[in-house]
Amino acid sequence: MNRIGVIGAGTWGMALARMLANNGSAVSVWTKHAEKLDGYAANRIYPALANMKIPESIEFDKDLSSLCSGKDVIMFAVPSLYVRNTARDAAPFINEGQIIVNVGKGIEADTLLTLTEVIEDELKKTGKSVRTVALSGPTHAEEVAKDLPTTIVSSSRDMEAAGFIQDVFMNTCMRVYTNPDTKGVELCGAMKNIMALAAGMSQGLGYGDNTKAALITRGLAEITRLGIAMGCNRDTFAGLAGLGDLIVTATSMNSRNNRAGILIGGGMSAEEAKKEIGMVVEGINALPAALELAAKYNVEMPLTFAVDSIINHGADPKATVTKLMQRDKRDETELTD
Repeated sequence: MNRIGVIGAGTWGMALARMLANNGSAVSVWTKHAEKLDGYAANRIYPALANMKIPESIEFDKDLSSLCSGKDVIMFAVPSLYVRNTARDAAPFINEGQIIVNVGKGIEADTLLTLTEVIEDELKKTGKSVRTVALSGPTHAEEVAKDLPTTIVSSSRDMEAAGFIQDVFMNTCMRVYTNPDTKGVELCGAMKNIMALAAGMSQGLGYGDNTKAALITRGLAEITRLGIAMGCNRDTFAGLAGLGDLIVTATSMNSRNNRAGILIGGGMSAEEAKKEIGMVVEGINALPAALELAAKYNVEMPLTFAVDSIINHGADPKATVTKLMQRDKRDETELTD
């Protein structure tokens, strides 16, 4: 029986905690919002996921040191903006060589580090080396909580650790693949949220399936160009963490990024849309790092800059689409866009 400590009790963390418990793992959950844990423990209901039943075997721990103690795997399931502070808080209690799997998606704006790199950076400050794995793919919590067939990628430079996580998470409803291109996998996870915002905006503007398909396709081209410039494997972007996650995030109403984009395209400001969604919209958080990476690697990313102009600079969405359509002519296979 694998012992797993889950840091974070959001929808994704709790959907995975349920799945892991049903796999036979001993699962404990901690969140900084400790006031929620008593209710979960007593009622065994998670309201945000259609009143998902929480397995009786899941324990809720209000002590972070206890949560990290004696675990085979520690899973970080917190929004990207809080990964560094959470890793800093947990670092004193994490053992040398600990396997840590991160299931959040994003890139730190100040450092341009991926989230597993952020965790490693904080642990290094305490003199510890850990084995990090990124888990990413087309996986809405709402469907995982219902045991619908799902696929995902376990990615690490340490392929032994990636294979271990593959074994821990894989079951008849969750098929797990491995991939050593961790930077590419994590880049896909962060950037696809921006493209989902764009796709949602197009729907909010009243545009059709043609427009959304074009945004998904050219968005993937943009992400791939950046990834190749950063030394990532091209195949990663055509896989589950790339194309797969982009499709589901840009088309599903389970996607908060897609829904936020629809609201913004319909006339709301970014702040109004975030308030309406009521949860973290990671595509908005990813924009500063995306712009920095585009500049650092000299990669043209017109869709990313267009989304930023709407979100952060008040540009009119419909006028922005017109500008995109009137850009200079290109060959589809050119590396530049």
